[in-house]
Amino acid sequence: MKELSRGVYRWTTPHPEYRTNAEEVACYALTAAEGLALVDPLLPQGPAGVALLDQLDVLAQAAPRVDLLVTIPYHTRSAERLWWRWNETVETHIWGHPGVRKRFADPGTQLETIDVGAPLGPLARAFAIGKPRRSETPLYFPAHRALAFGDAVVGMPDGSLRVWVQGRVEPVWYGERFLPTLQPLTALDIADVLVTHGPAVIGDGRRALRLALEAQPVTRYW
Repeated sequence: MKELSRGVYRWTTPHPEYRTNAEEVACYALTAAEGLALVDPLLPQGPAGVALLDQLDVLAQAAPRVDLLVTIPYHTRSAERLWWRWNETVETHIWGHPGVRKRFADPGTQLETIDVGAPLGPLARAFAIGKPRRSETPLYFPAHRALAFGDAVVGMPDGSLRVWVQGRVEPVWYGERFLPTLQPLTALDIADVLVTHGPAVIGDGRRALRLALEAQPVTRYW
């Protein structure tokens, strides 16, 4: 786990389902006096997972509360495991789209449904994208000046950001129904853009996001 900027940490692990021999996904931990927030947490297998869990345990036990934030149901991943690990010793919440609940193995796992515009614990708030609205919600962390994406925006090998469209790009749909829902995000005070696919942009995130929205979308980022 590497600290990217003050209170913003990143780790990577092989994708559990897609291009498993080549694809890595990124996860984030954001720390503050008010609590700990984890974005799309996924624990790696083997000794690396044990070592990471030890680090996360230290952060969780030092925090007044933990918020496990799922950007999109596909990224539910290890959130349920971590909720069961911590919820009896520290106030712990899982936040996500209602579809996240379908990915829980235990019916006793509790989900807080994301209400766009309302706080998600003390550190984050979510934004709606897509028309019709997607199940993905970008997450904004005002105190960290950080914006996190699940799948909508990805990091490219050259360090830039691009909008990721899975499948064929329909120009009318993209230009009139999807892109306009992303553009308001550029008005936020953003230093860092945290993406789960590809490298994050640290320090120049707002400009990088604007350039991504001005460029053509990509159907692959590797």
